[in-house]
Amino acid sequence: MDEIDRRGVLYPARLPTFTRIVAPDALRGLVRWFWIPEWQLARGRTSRQEVLAFPASNLVVEPGGITLSGPTTRRAHRDLSGTGWAVGALLRPAGVAGLHGEPREIRDGEIGVDATELHHAVVTAMANPEAEARRNGAVAAYGAWLGDHVAPPDADGERANALEDLVASDRGIVRVEQLAERLDLSMRAVQRLTRRYVGVPPLAMIRRYRLQEAAVRLREEPDLTVAAVAADLGYADQAHLCTDFRSVLGFTPTAYRRRTGSDTESSAPG
Repeated sequence: MDEIDRRGVLYPARLPTFTRIVAPDALRGLVRWFWIPEWQLARGRTSRQEVLAFPASNLVVEPGGITLSGPTTRRAHRDLSGTGWAVGALLRPAGVAGLHGEPREIRDGEIGVDATELHHAVVTAMANPEAEARRNGAVAAYGAWLGDHVAPPDADGERANALEDLVASDRGIVRVEQLAERLDLSMRAVQRLTRRYVGVPPLAMIRRYRLQEAAVRLREEPDLTVAAVAADLGYADQAHLCTDFRSVLGFTPTAYRRRTGSDTESSAPG
């Protein structure tokens, strides 16, 4: 399981039971990890899950069917109620290309996927009453289906995966020119790769990862100033970070820090 990368979830204290399982080596070119939320809420209670999603697509199996969700350009949320679960795969660029030829067409949206065999196998696995066995069984079934139905990355898919890895891991990358230079590609080639394999422009990918990192820093380092966070992540100044926050999340960094602090306090044991 991968417990290191905490980006994306805006309010961790609100999460239901949540498991993340790194993809096996044979699938690393297609899937970054599998994620499994499970919840059982009291009647009449609703839990809002808000995310600043990775600039990527997800293939999600739920009891009612399968969806392919495209990359998002803004904050997203889902209201949970009753009892339920989902088993999702965070797709690498090469993985989404094997499932949909134009990820731009599903940006900020989702489509249904007709994969009866996959749905049946995951639903069956998730019926196991033993928690670890059902999660591992669901991921094994999911992985087997992907291995049978999605081709391994080709040369361009590998380049697109390398591009994603670089943006995700190097916070010093703040401009598309830097990305092109590090990959030894032209600007046009970088733009073509993200259009074909991700569905958002390369600058949008960079800004999303930096904004995710800013949210983690603001949430987990309360003594760090907003200006210091902006400087650490390559923003020209605090005002540029605030503009990004408002445009994507709808509120300022200070307001976000205040909200997460309230969440932590309300979730602490009495």
